[in-house]
Amino acid sequence: MPNIKSAKKRVLVNRTRAARNKSRNTALKKAHAAVEANAPEANALVKEAIKKVDQAAAKGLIHKNNAARKKSALAQLVK
Repeated sequence: MPNIKSAKKRVLVNRTRAARNKSRNTALKKAHAAVEANAPEANALVKEAIKKVDQAAAKGLIHKNNAARKKSALAQLVK
């Protein structure tokens, strides 16, 4: 465990950001699984995943081209 105040804060910030990143990745995984299984709620999950990817790109978490590539791949799966 860190002893320095700034290091303690970094631990807390890193936990928060990791949770945020995980929610985006979880949405993508759920959408992929639903589309491959032909689940009835697949369209809603894809829409939610695209929203999460757009948010990640807007926040600078991923590059805009990376976001476009992920959205395109989801669209191809749905098609």
